[in-house]
Amino acid sequence: YETIKQPYKPEVSEYFNFASDVLDRWTEVEKEGKKPKNPAFWWVDGDGGEVRWSFEELGVLSRKVANVLSDACGLQRGDRVLLVLPRIPEWWLVNVACMRTGTVPIPGTQQLRAKDILYRLQKSKAKCIVTDDSVAPAVDSVGAECQSLKFKLLVSEGHREGWLNFKDLM
Repeated sequence: YETIKQPYKPEVSEYFNFASDVLDRWTEVEKEGKKPKNPAFWWVDGDGGEVRWSFEELGVLSRKVANVLSDACGLQRGDRVLLVLPRIPEWWLVNVACMRTGTVPIPGTQQLRAKDILYRLQKSKAKCIVTDDSVAPAVDSVGAECQSLKFKLLVSEGHREGWLNFKDLM
């Protein structure tokens, strides 16, 4: 093991970014015909519905979400984003978008209650929360106590007062 490990020196740039250095590179490799197109993302829900994205599609969609975070929400590198969603495609899009923008995703389970959300928002100083209709009421009940929270993104077909609609912004 030591013999093999010694000469192995992977090239990693000082500012490595998975989204651009891996995801976007795989997109180029596929475009150049050096690799057949395969799904980069394949999600199946409980009813058998599927979402499949190529590397290029995942790149395009994650850049759109990155624009939502940077432009609509004004987030900058190092800002924190509390992400409380079930494992739906938008969960992965927000994570990749955070990589692109240098924002810090803080994943949370939907089992969090208002006091748990309050604690996480206050301790992390998150400027943004991304969640759905099931968690939004708990966020609303504690939001006034979170001075750093500036943006609330709702992943929903519906709308909620005081929230930006994620799908509309996409």
